Amino acid sequence: MSVLPPGFITTSDVLEGRLSGADVRRLELAHGNEELLYGLDVLGLAGPFSRVTPWELEDERGVRRINASGYAATPFGDMPPAITEFMQAFLRENRAMSLPQQSTGPWRAALEANLVRLLARELPSHADSQVFFCSSGTEAVEGALKFAKAWRPKAKFQISFASGYHGKTLGSLSLTPNPEYQDIFRPLVPGALTSPYGDLDALRTLIRRVGPDNVGCVVIEPIQGEGGVNIPPAGFLRGVGELCRQHGITVIADEIQTGLGRTGHWFESAAQGLDADIITLAKPLGGGMTAVGATIVRAPIYKKMLGGLSSKRHSNTFGGGSLAMAVGMKSLEYLIENDLPARSARLGAEGLARLQALQVRFPKLLQAVRGQGMLFALQFQPMVGVPLPGALKELVFEATAILALRELHGAGVMANLSLSSKRTVRLTPALDMPQDVFDTMIGRVEAFVQTHPNARDLLTRTPPQVTARLAAFAASKPKKRTPSDG
Repeated sequence: MSVLPPGFITTSDVLEGRLSGADVRRLELAHGNEELLYGLDVLGLAGPFSRVTPWELEDERGVRRINASGYAATPFGDMPPAITEFMQAFLRENRAMSLPQQSTGPWRAALEANLVRLLARELPSHADSQVFFCSSGTEAVEGALKFAKAWRPKAKFQISFASGYHGKTLGSLSLTPNPEYQDIFRPLVPGALTSPYGDLDALRTLIRRVGPDNVGCVVIEPIQGEGGVNIPPAGFLRGVGELCRQHGITVIADEIQTGLGRTGHWFESAAQGLDADIITLAKPLGGGMTAVGATIVRAPIYKKMLGGLSSKRHSNTFGGGSLAMAVGMKSLEYLIENDLPARSARLGAEGLARLQALQVRFPKLLQAVRGQGMLFALQFQPMVGVPLPGALKELVFEATAILALRELHGAGVMANLSLSSKRTVRLTPALDMPQDVFDTMIGRVEAFVQTHPNARDLLTRTPPQVTARLAAFAASKPKKRTPSDG
C-alpha cells in the first residue's frame, strides 16, 4: 500500500474536520487567490463556513447567519437534501457511461428533451430547438457567440448593453463593458459594441450607424443582475426582439441569473415578450451541487455551426457528463414539483415591499431598492457625502458596498456584492427558503438599516483597525475602476 508524501492533506482530514479554520485560511492565502481572500479576511467574511440547514451557515465560532449569498447559484440552499439524496442514489445505482463524449447518453438526452419542452411551453417556436451543454455560464455565452457568428459569419459586430455582465472568459468579457475587468486583457474580441440598457431608440440608432447586415447578434440580460438588478422599461425586450427580427440579427438572451424561477418566471425574457434565438442557462441547473451550463439554440442556427462533418467545431470535455445531467434533471423536477417560480414571485413581492418601505424611511442610507422575485438590490448612498475627485470617488463608492456587506454579515445575513454596480449589495436567497426563515432574513435587514440610518454610519461603526487595514490594502493594490454608477 502506497503512502502519501509527507505534508499531504488527506480526504479524511477534511471530511472529518481535522483542518481548522485557521489552517484553511493559511493555506488559501498561501496558494489560492490571496488578494481576494485577504480582503475578505480583513472584513471578517472569509470563513470557512459550515452548513446548519440549507439556508443557514455558521462560522467556526458557532455564529449562525442566513445565507442570501451564492450569486444565485444555490437555488435550494447549501447541500439541499432533495439534491444530495438523489446524488447518493445516482452514485449507487447509475450504470450509464459517466462521460459519453462520443456516444449517446440517457441523462443528457433526457435533460435536453426536458429543457426544450420547458422552453417550448413559453415559446412554441423553440419546439425543435437543440441544446449544447457545458460547465459554466460564461462557457454557455461563449458557445452562444460562436453559434451566432457561424449563422452570420460576415457580420463584424456584436452588441451588448451598458452595465451588463456575461462572464470573464475572453468572448463574454468582450461583451461585459467594465474597464476594471477588461483593460488589462486588451485587445479583446473585435467588434464588441455597447448600447444603453433600456433605450430602444439608442439601439436602433447604433444598428443603423454600423449597418444592420454588419451586426451578428445582440446579447441581453432580461434583468441585469451584476449591474445591480436593473429592470428595463416595459416593452423594451419585446422591442429588441422585433428590431432584430426585422434585420435578421440573432438575439441571445442571457438567462444565467434570471432563468428557471429566480425572478418569478421560468424565462424572464419570454415573460417580457422576447422570443430570443439563443438562450443561455447555468446557475440553478446545478442545484448548488454541480457545474452545469446550457445553450439552447434554434435548430437551423445549431445545424449551421455543428452540421455534418463540422459537428466537432465546438466541444466541451465535461459538458454533458452524466452526474451533471442527472443533477440538472433533478433540479428541474424540484423546481416544477414545488412550483418555485410562483413561490419566488410571491415571496419576492412581500420582501420587496418591506425593503422599499425601508428606503422611504431611511433615504440617507438607501438611495434605491430594486427587485423581482428572489433577486433584490440595496443601493446605498455614498458613505462620504462631500464631492470627491474621480478615482477617490470610485474607491469610496466601492468601499460603501464592502462595508455594507460587512455590517449585514454582522446582522446575520450573508449577501453579495454586485460586480458591475458600486454601492449595491444583492440578496439572492434560496427559492425554497422557508417562510419563517425568509421573514427573519428581511427582519435582520430591517434591523441593520435601523441601526445605520445614515450612510456615514457604515464608516463610523467600522472598527478603526479594520478601516486602517482596508485603506492600506486598497492603497497597495491600485487598479483602474469602472465609471461611477451614480
